[in-house]
Amino acid sequence: MSDETRPDAAGAHRNEDPHGIDTRIVHVGRDPFANHGIVNPPVHHASTVLFPTLDALVKAAADPTRGVYYGRYGTPITHALEDAYAELAGGARGIALASGKTAILAMLTAFTGAGDHVVVLDNVYEPTRALADQFLGRYGVEVTYVDPMAGAAVADHFRPNTKLLMLEAPGSLTFEVADLPAMIAAARAAGVRTALDNSWATPLYLKPLAMGVDVVMEAGTKYLVGHSDAMMGVLSATEEAFPALRRAASEIGAPPGPDDCYLALRGLRTLSVRMARHRETGLALARHLAGHDMVRQVLHPALPDCPGHEAFLRDFQGSSGLFAVELQPGSRDRIAAMVDHMALFKMGFSWGGYESLILPVDPRRARTATRDRWTGRGPLLRIHAGLEDPADLIADLDAGLARYAAAADA
Repeated sequence: MSDETRPDAAGAHRNEDPHGIDTRIVHVGRDPFANHGIVNPPVHHASTVLFPTLDALVKAAADPTRGVYYGRYGTPITHALEDAYAELAGGARGIALASGKTAILAMLTAFTGAGDHVVVLDNVYEPTRALADQFLGRYGVEVTYVDPMAGAAVADHFRPNTKLLMLEAPGSLTFEVADLPAMIAAARAAGVRTALDNSWATPLYLKPLAMGVDVVMEAGTKYLVGHSDAMMGVLSATEEAFPALRRAASEIGAPPGPDDCYLALRGLRTLSVRMARHRETGLALARHLAGHDMVRQVLHPALPDCPGHEAFLRDFQGSSGLFAVELQPGSRDRIAAMVDHMALFKMGFSWGGYESLILPVDPRRARTATRDRWTGRGPLLRIHAGLEDPADLIADLDAGLARYAAAADA
């Protein structure tokens, strides 16, 4: 079954709310009649919060994360975003932080300490690897990277002091899809916590907590915000795992600004319709590129030759607009001839916005266990399909690949 013939994600996952996820996206985190009938939650700019009595102060101090206590713990719009994400992710509660990287830091530090060991899939987001190596390493936490396609054999890398398995699916840059149920089961059997970066699929297309993961996060900067204009990290967790995560996030002390929370909530309302378009356009581009003479391989989880495709069909409800293309071998000058003159695809970091992006990448920079797999391969381009007309995007890519081919004869 192809990605395009899957059941609509709107009916794929439900919680106690009888409505589909498309409806919940519109309504979660809002209470208009508690705010004078205003549709969107109001923005409060605050550091100091005043208390009328000593009893009120003591009550608020008992759990600063439950109400409005001090600006670093959030304001009502922060809590609205956290509640909305927890509802969509299926978690006990939510946490919003200043960036996706900050959210990853909270995940990595919540369950580890000096002398502990962490297992990380070798294809995680490069800043995840940097935090694991540099931050955790400085504080005496050892990290082992494993083949993302190891499946249940990931357990071979667990030790008595292994505390966390860090997952990401599909993998960053190369888009392998790990056998998540097998890895989660192996970790659970060994008493190892699991955390997963779900930025690519969002809660629309993958429900990690329902699969048994302890903690899920997203770089809300990407699809949640959706307009390339705010930094945001969001997390949710099981009831049992949440307190440690909340404590780590509070200790890091990096809350998002209220305006960024507003932008994230605004983006959330259109997440379903935007993701459907990203998904549709991404598949159209991927299938077109798969037949191009200058393309050696398209790495898109919904295509049959992508590693882990069967796991994708089993576990995901759809795909996003981010994938990679391996070109026929060529020099840096040939790559420049292509990407320097794109009309619609522009080079820039991040993804998930309404605009299409193209970025030359080298997986070897962020691989250890699987580095050899990417030695001697052709140039790799990461592509994000935006909301432009797919025909225009295809024409832009074709023109760029024509420049790539012509540069070979220069």
